[in-house]
Amino acid sequence: MFQGSIVAIVTPMLDNGVVDFDSLQTLVKFHIKEGTDAIVSVGTTGESATLSMEEHSVVIKKTIEYAGGKIPVIAGTGANSTTEALELTDNAKAAGAAACLLVTPYYNKPPQEGLYQHFRKIAESVDIPQILYNVPGRTSVDMTPETTARLAEIDNIIGTKEARGTVERIEQLVKACPPDFRIFTGDDGTAMESILAGAHGNISVTANVAPALMHQMCIAALNKDEATARSIDAKLTDLNSALFIESSPIPVKWALQQMGLIGSGIRLPLVPLSTGCHSDVAAALKKAGVHG
Repeated sequence: MFQGSIVAIVTPMLDNGVVDFDSLQTLVKFHIKEGTDAIVSVGTTGESATLSMEEHSVVIKKTIEYAGGKIPVIAGTGANSTTEALELTDNAKAAGAAACLLVTPYYNKPPQEGLYQHFRKIAESVDIPQILYNVPGRTSVDMTPETTARLAEIDNIIGTKEARGTVERIEQLVKACPPDFRIFTGDDGTAMESILAGAHGNISVTANVAPALMHQMCIAALNKDEATARSIDAKLTDLNSALFIESSPIPVKWALQQMGLIGSGIRLPLVPLSTGCHSDVAAALKKAGVHG
């Protein structure tokens, strides 16, 4: 079962915006070497919003191929259309994904019953482990712990990524959901406290550039070694903040470029990191012991 540091991996691109599969393979090998516990392919950080349906499925398939069974790959297959999410989830299953991550439908702002029926329909239609994803700051809809607990009763809905950014919400989910239901934080800044409060791991942006440290922090927190977890987390604090100085994945893509792992490509309407932010991200990389 999934736990620990799960990287929400970027989708590398060439300067013209075409997906750079060579760099994607490099990143997957990097995470295997550095001890990342699992990969989320084509989540928010993977620029899912600007990939075509075909690209979306191909990137997931290639990530699984590059992983070669050495690290689990969780496919991001959420959409604000239930039909589209079903198709993406079915494609991910055919590609051999270990599980799927499905964001709450965005923009159309469904009520709680709509969220329940949406996720239930996908779970009953595609036999693959599924992880819910709540990120109200991006979707303008907040799935409540009560709705999550209802969905946790469905056999192949195995967990949730909660990115509301508060430890209180994690505590509410731990209380509301069954003990074997996997709860992941999606907020790097509160990841340590969330795991100490009962979360099973962190689906992380920061792990893109500091995978070993994030893995070590998560494992220490899971083992209730609070002193070690806090010591490691202190090295990551500035990075957790700097990687959101502009809309993600703008800063993390710039950081990976400085590390020589990817090129500069990013898709409109996102643009490269503003020059005025370079020094803040560079300083945070240095503090974490990550050098470009």
